Amino acid sequence: MAAPQANAEVEPGGWTPQSPGYKVQEKGCGHVDGLTFSLTCGDTSGEQRGERRYDTYTGGTHQFEGYFRISSMGGSRISLKQTFRDTSGSQGPYFMLAVENGGRLYNVSGGATVSNAATVGATVRVNTVNQVGKTHRTYINGSLANTVNSPSGSYYDKFGAYRTSSGNGPITVTWSNVKFWSK
Repeated sequence: MAAPQANAEVEPGGWTPQSPGYKVQEKGCGHVDGLTFSLTCGDTSGEQRGERRYDTYTGGTHQFEGYFRISSMGGSRISLKQTFRDTSGSQGPYFMLAVENGGRLYNVSGGATVSNAATVGATVRVNTVNQVGKTHRTYINGSLANTVNSPSGSYYDKFGAYRTSSGNGPITVTWSNVKFWSK
């Protein structure tokens, strides 16, 4: 008997729910308490992170969905959601969705604005669809907001609070209703 298919929020059809494992990562002034992530300092150097790093996947199409709400933000340019490459010789952040003070969400690579919906107190839905070897698509509140090429290889998802190279805290953000699918 086939498992029931999940109704993903974007790009419906043929998705199977997944439950990848994860590890909590805390460095510098980064803290994790369940699904609440914070950077408690305003440091502009050093590694400041409080995140969940999910298991690596290879090939196929993978969808992440989660809702975040920033409860306080004294800093700016903090990455909230990342898709990392985990292929030998090509490891590192591949797609980073970051927020500036004032609510602008942007793709760290190139700086393209993705949305202006991430104001303090607003709940924002994020879906990423990584069709490995083709494209990586980002949806904000159900609308396609960013598309980039996706090389073949292995990837993993991260979310939380991470100081980008030009950013600083403090920030507190809570994620909810986090789901994963593949096909």
